Amino acid sequence: MMTKKLACLASTALVGSLLSATAAMAQSTGSQANEVDSVVVTAAGTRAVAGQVVETAPKSRASVDAAFLATQSTGQNVFQSLNLLPGVSFTNNDPYGSSGGNLRLRGFDGARVSVTFDGVPLNDTGNYAVYPNQQLDAELIDRASVNLGTTDVDSPTASATGGTINYVTRKPGHDFGGIADASIGENNYRRGFLMLDSGDVGPWGTRAFVAGSWQKYDKWKGPGTLEKKQVNARIIQDLGDRGDFVSLAVNYNENRNNNIRTLTLPEFNAFGKNLDYTDTCVNRVLSPATATITTSAPVIPGNCSDFYGRQVNPSNTGSVRGSALFHLTDNLRLTVDPSFQYTLADGGSQLTTVSETDGRVKGTGTVGKDLNGDGDTLDSVAFFAPSVTNTRRYTGTSSLIWDLNDDNRFRIAYTGDYGRHRQTGEYTTLNTDGTTTNVFGGKEGHGATVATADGSFLRARDRFSIAQLNQVAAEYRGKFMDSRLTVNLGLRAPFFKRELNQYCYTQNATNLTTVISGFTVNCTTQVPVVTNTDGTVQFAAGAAANLRYIKPWSATVKYDKILPNAGATYDLGGGSTVYASYAEGFSSPRTDNLYTATLVNGVGAPADTKPETTKTYDLGYRFSSPTFMATAALWKTDYKNRIVQAYDPDLNISIDRNVGAVKAYGLDTQAAWAPEEYLTVTASFSYNSSKIQDDLVNGSAVGNVLPLSGKQVVETPKYTFGGRVDWDITDALALGVQGKFTGDRFSTDVNDEVAPHYTVWDLSLKYDLPFAKKTYAQLNVNNLFNETYFGSISSRTNAQAITGVTGRGAPTYYIGSPRTVQFTLRTEF
Repeated sequence: MMTKKLACLASTALVGSLLSATAAMAQSTGSQANEVDSVVVTAAGTRAVAGQVVETAPKSRASVDAAFLATQSTGQNVFQSLNLLPGVSFTNNDPYGSSGGNLRLRGFDGARVSVTFDGVPLNDTGNYAVYPNQQLDAELIDRASVNLGTTDVDSPTASATGGTINYVTRKPGHDFGGIADASIGENNYRRGFLMLDSGDVGPWGTRAFVAGSWQKYDKWKGPGTLEKKQVNARIIQDLGDRGDFVSLAVNYNENRNNNIRTLTLPEFNAFGKNLDYTDTCVNRVLSPATATITTSAPVIPGNCSDFYGRQVNPSNTGSVRGSALFHLTDNLRLTVDPSFQYTLADGGSQLTTVSETDGRVKGTGTVGKDLNGDGDTLDSVAFFAPSVTNTRRYTGTSSLIWDLNDDNRFRIAYTGDYGRHRQTGEYTTLNTDGTTTNVFGGKEGHGATVATADGSFLRARDRFSIAQLNQVAAEYRGKFMDSRLTVNLGLRAPFFKRELNQYCYTQNATNLTTVISGFTVNCTTQVPVVTNTDGTVQFAAGAAANLRYIKPWSATVKYDKILPNAGATYDLGGGSTVYASYAEGFSSPRTDNLYTATLVNGVGAPADTKPETTKTYDLGYRFSSPTFMATAALWKTDYKNRIVQAYDPDLNISIDRNVGAVKAYGLDTQAAWAPEEYLTVTASFSYNSSKIQDDLVNGSAVGNVLPLSGKQVVETPKYTFGGRVDWDITDALALGVQGKFTGDRFSTDVNDEVAPHYTVWDLSLKYDLPFAKKTYAQLNVNNLFNETYFGSISSRTNAQAITGVTGRGAPTYYIGSPRTVQFTLRTEF
């Protein structure tokens, strides 16, 4: 009983890197097939605990499984459930997970972490961002794992320098049955989930499941709601008796959310954490210095600031995922993982006012247009202009695995990833109350566009890119010294290409040293009035001479890198193992970086942005016994060409800058202990030092240098500590308490503003009921002690004025949600 209890704990909480069903953790079918035989199994004792086996991969890896996910609040995104693992820092923007959040892995932000779902890459094809509120329902996740600082050899990514997060969908059951749960909670929370397994059907034992969920709740502060709908299905056909199969799965997710307002530090100090958007369309001016707020009616109808009705964050996402494993011979296997993904989402919501005689409205003509229908062209009119992204993505990953003998395995893999990335910002009209008539603006097939005088339409941006990855990989795994020594050698070679098409006029990036109204993109059909000798154009003369634009342009950029990795694990005996690993990472520039255009020989060209690269070293130790398990890893990462995004308030834009080298090192530890059959304790601790190595020259002005050398990377806590206690009070009643301490985090690159450390405790109480196959009632309390803290950070370069440096900006923060209670009734049948 003791070993069974510890195994359950270890695989569900903090020691997943010690105990793990390795085949379920890997991201692709190829990685699953490659790793399924790579563990050491014994009948009993320190190397096998109640059917769980000790991880032998020579890399730092941790995981959680379905049993642990079930202890968390229902509807929660999977990243929040990984927050107790060492090296992981996730800040949730609301108590139930639909507002998104900020992921950090050993100090790397989410855009530098490869996230895959059944082998399908989830990072955005343009900016590599990941969106926590769009992830799979937790009830359907078999296991989620984290590779700290490294990738798998077939990771389908051009962006991973910080590691990977992989999660795998459960397989349909062999028997008819299902899961149903219903939840209610504070903030008018309501959620329902239903999954049905078909069981083995027909002469070949085909099996499938179908599942759906719906949740909706009010924001924890201010007006507005968050709603999420999701549908999933999977069908699988086993082939023969050697583990071969074919599978097809589908996922569709729809979010309709109102944003939660972020606060600057002065706003928080003056008005408190509950400050949010207004519930009616009025203009509002905040004066933190005097702690006063003034409001006024908008002069232009609908032109109001801080109004919740236009703070919307919609998304429609879906995927179709295939997977297959075939034995070509007894010792040769082929895996195939094709997929298609669709995304339609707003990247930002903004209000725009346009004069009826604006040049964009006139276009190629000379007269304006009546935009509001009042019979004249004398007005300025307010419109909704979201930044909409529409992506269609086709991916295929395949592996060929050859077992030379029991001790030597070779593998080659290929990944093709092709994404069509359309970024637009079509204006659309507002309702009389100031809300938008369509959350996707005037996107084709959704809202109405705003026609101009010459038959075109108003838009804030208009560009199209193709992201294409062709990647080959090879791996060798060998066992030596009576299988006590396992060696892995791998090589990953991504070849990445972006085809860029800018259909609008772009302000010349070389003119940005001049203080102007903003870095603008002019999407217009009007004819320029001035063409300069350098090839730039102007749409007005005189005072507008600073507004020089580059004509619409197209370009292709290519990046490639050979990425070796190596590792070894040695079994010391007595439950102890040691491992060492080395891995190189690579992240090609993001789309937005490249669209900051410059002139080359008189025509537009993408910004000269270098890829980011890393070299990561790990040295680790693992120990397991029937009642105690632990691991510790020392790591070091050398980072070149680190890109920092900083906000410039004078230019009113975010500019990406290369801050050069970053050196990082740290310690990740975790442990689990079962002092009694009914009591288990887990804990993790991480230390992270991530230092920028050089100062940053901030423009061409003499002395305009940001003092970044020796500064900690923004949003990266030096210390984190997590832990959980599980107590089976009776056979039917179980109590779980978990907590996470997050240390101070700097919110500026120069470290002149800090988000203070905080600790959040959560509680779960489960009572088994004597119904169906398994039925229980569960109470979850998030932020048990009602801690007030800063969660996700939108960082800046510097918050305080620096002599000789132009500009500064105020970081903004999501305030952590208060104590929240949720009740769930779940049954399995």
